[in-house]
Amino acid sequence: MQAVFLDKGTFSDGIDLPAPAGVSDYVTYNDTPKDIDLIIERCKDADIIITNKVQIGADVIASLPKLKLIQLTATGMNNVDQDACNKHDVALYNVAGYAVKSVPEHTFMLMLTAMRAGIYYHQKVADGTWLANGNFCLLDIPLIDLENKTLGIIGVGTIGKRVTEIARAFGMTVLWAEHQGQAPRNEDYTAFDEVLARSDVITLHCPLNEQTQHLINQDTLAKMTKQPLIVNVARGGIVDSQALTDAINSEQIIGYASDVFEQEPITSDDPLLTFADHPRVIFSPHNAWGSESAQETLWQMLSKQVADFIDNRS
Repeated sequence: MQAVFLDKGTFSDGIDLPAPAGVSDYVTYNDTPKDIDLIIERCKDADIIITNKVQIGADVIASLPKLKLIQLTATGMNNVDQDACNKHDVALYNVAGYAVKSVPEHTFMLMLTAMRAGIYYHQKVADGTWLANGNFCLLDIPLIDLENKTLGIIGVGTIGKRVTEIARAFGMTVLWAEHQGQAPRNEDYTAFDEVLARSDVITLHCPLNEQTQHLINQDTLAKMTKQPLIVNVARGGIVDSQALTDAINSEQIIGYASDVFEQEPITSDDPLLTFADHPRVIFSPHNAWGSESAQETLWQMLSKQVADFIDNRS
């Protein structure tokens, strides 16, 4: 079978990405632009498409009669038209559980950097501000400990549960948010609005879908009575960027730490970029998932899925 990998460049240089067993013809592209005709041209002979974030819409799927499998190198599947896959008998696989160490650790990197104004203080050392100040330490922005703070987790899957373990090691109280508008399913969960009201930090780990699109918006931000830090390692579209910008400016929330954005790469007109120098705002370029070990684990899992798919069709 022929497999075409449309955006191999989403992996780090040096990560070995061999063809899965059973793939006899393996074509790779470092990236593939958002051009429907180009995607179709590159995949016209493919039995299997491998991609991370290339948009595979109904028109593309309908134009590829040989296509049997779309294998994503990610957990989220919102870049592929799943109804079209069903209609044309194309299997759609994702990979889950590969970043259960990488994403939680990145979550706390973002959280600690924002709570302790890490980038701000680094710059004050590097640009000579500390030297000019003359004191043995600089403390013009408060350092905030995690111990005894309440962490609200929205999205309690494998990653959310690992974040829970780490948070408790820091001495935090953890609240698991029930789905918005629903009663808590059991004593482990807390009503969504109550989590918003009680949390000092809120971390987002939920998928992006119709229910979570702009889940963090003007109305939900107004319910955050403790001026929390929000950490987003889920999907950019879960947060309304303009509403969050307004919330920072009005001090409804203390800051924002995010690995994901509504448009990626982030566009120059995104209002969040007005906080580039804010001491409690930190951004990373959608790489929370991508520790070396996570990438290697992902490819091992993906390769087995593809090999099993081929075996089952032979």
